[in-house]
Amino acid sequence: MVIESAGALTTVQDLGRRGYANRGIQENGACDKFSSRIANKLAGNREDAAVLEMTLKGDCIRFTSEAVIALAGADMQPTINGRRIPMYHPVAVESGAVLNAGTAVFGLRTYLAVRGGIHVPVVLGSRSTGLKCRMGGYEGRALRCGDVLEIGNEADSGMTGTDGSGGINGSGRAAAGDCGSEGCVKALLPSCGVRLAGGKQYPQLRVVPGPQQEAFTEKGLLTFTGEIYHLTAQCDRMGCKLEGPVIETFHGSDIISDGIVEGSIQVSSDGQPIVMLADHQTTGGYAKIGTLIRADVPRMAQMRPGDAVSFCFVTAGEAVLAARAMERQFDL
Repeated sequence: MVIESAGALTTVQDLGRRGYANRGIQENGACDKFSSRIANKLAGNREDAAVLEMTLKGDCIRFTSEAVIALAGADMQPTINGRRIPMYHPVAVESGAVLNAGTAVFGLRTYLAVRGGIHVPVVLGSRSTGLKCRMGGYEGRALRCGDVLEIGNEADSGMTGTDGSGGINGSGRAAAGDCGSEGCVKALLPSCGVRLAGGKQYPQLRVVPGPQQEAFTEKGLLTFTGEIYHLTAQCDRMGCKLEGPVIETFHGSDIISDGIVEGSIQVSSDGQPIVMLADHQTTGGYAKIGTLIRADVPRMAQMRPGDAVSFCFVTAGEAVLAARAMERQFDL
C-alpha cells in the first residue's frame, strides 16, 4: 500500500498497549475501538489487527497487490478508481487500484482494515502509534506522502469476510446495501441515550461517578448532568475539552496527581470538563467527576468541534450491562 497523498492525521492503530501505565507509557490504540473492531471483522481479521485511523480527511492509497478492505466509522465517501464503495462492507481491491477517502461528511474518524492487517513492528505488545513518544506504528508518526505499508498475516481463518453473505459476491464486487448514511452508521455504534432540551435532541453519554466526586458541590454535580456542553477546538487523540456552564467545586479542582484511564472526565481549573481518549496521560492533577463508560467512548471519539453532548450518572452495574450489550453486536 503506497500513500499517494496523506490525510489530515492518519496513524496505524490497533486496540492499544496495556500493562505499562505504571512506567508512564500511554495506552494508545484506536480512539473508536468499536469501529476499528467492526472494520477488522468485516475484512476477515482478528479484532486486534492493526488498521489505519484516518481523522477528518482521509488518504489516497494505491494498492500494489490484490487485497480485501473494509471501512467503518465516519463516512469519508470512499472511492476506488473514482467509483463509490460502501462503508461497512468488505470490498475486493485489484492490484494497481487507488482508494480515495475524502473529508468526513459527519463523524470524525474512519478505520480502514485490510485483510491480513497492517504490518509494522510490534512495540511493547502493540502496533499502535504513540505520537507524543514517537513509538510504534509507522516510525512512530503520522503517515506522509510516499510511505509504503506492508500487509500482514493477521487474517482470522475462522472468519468468512469474503463470501456473499459478508458483502462480497462471487465476482468479487461489493454487495448492494451501502451503509453510508448518517442514521445507518450511528445505528452501528453502541446505543446511547438522548436528551431533549429546547426542542432539540442531544446524545446523553453515561458516566460512572468518581473517583473524586467529593470535590464537587451538589450544584456542580447537577450542572454536569443537567446542562449541555459543546466540544471545543481543543480536542485530539489525547482528550476532548468541552465548554459549557462552570462545574462548581468546594476548593478548586487541583489534586495530587493520580491515575487516568480512557474515558476519565477531569474538570479543569476553569470548571470545564475534559474527556480523556486513547492517548490519555497516565496520571493527572485535576479532580475527576466520573468516567465515561466503555460503551459510550466511541460516541465521544466520533464527535467534532461544535457538537453538543449531555451526561448522566449510572452505576457500575449498568456500565457492565451496557458493555455486554455492545459485545453482543459482534456476535451477529
